[in-house]
Amino acid sequence: MNKIFQFGEKVAGFSVPVLNEREARASAGILFFFAMISLFNVMLIGNFTVIKIFIIAFTIEFLIRVFINPKYAPVMVLGRLAVSGQKPEYTGAHQKRFAWSLGLGLAALMLASLVFGLFSIMFSCVICIVCVLLLFFESAFGICLGCHLYNLFTGNKAELCPGGICEVRKKEDIQKVNYAQLLIILLFFVVIFYTASVFRSDRQNIQSSSCFSSTEQVSPCSFGNDEVKSSPCSGATVDTPKPCPF
Repeated sequence: MNKIFQFGEKVAGFSVPVLNEREARASAGILFFFAMISLFNVMLIGNFTVIKIFIIAFTIEFLIRVFINPKYAPVMVLGRLAVSGQKPEYTGAHQKRFAWSLGLGLAALMLASLVFGLFSIMFSCVICIVCVLLLFFESAFGICLGCHLYNLFTGNKAELCPGGICEVRKKEDIQKVNYAQLLIILLFFVVIFYTASVFRSDRQNIQSSSCFSSTEQVSPCSFGNDEVKSSPCSGATVDTPKPCPF
């Protein structure tokens, strides 16, 4: 029974229970993927069904992680399968449990807001965006923001943090960023913003010119009654012929 209800694994050579960071990142990437699909359904077509299903699944996942055992959480199992051919990267289990407890709290807020309707839509959107950002940072960069809060709120010292960020060390030359690289980043975003403004102005010109391109089509029927449909531009109409009965 103790093997089922536990958090972290005992591995020789480590004084604290550990988790495989590669599995955690893979599972965060899977959750991030489905979170984005859920948000796109809301933003593009106004469908809230997908995001409600995702929130319920998200809550169940983190309940199992925090209160039972991460190795039996469905998405963690998928993450383990995805990286089973890679060498494990061990990280301390204590700070992960703290971070995932915060994730469970956010899941409970989303559940109360979107599924049970206890809070406003705006509040729901903020919580969803926070969750998506947390998942993105962990899956893309290996940065567990909740783990950074572990020392602050618990007063304990986190051990075996991902990427060795818990240990004080000097950056190697390959990790340093110089001013030329920062300038390249700045120029890159300037070009992107300029390109976006050009495309936006072109689109506005096309829309404005279409307001003056209303055409009148003559019905091929000698007796036909023309059906007038409204143009997307206010004040402009397009006359379309009614089909002949023969």
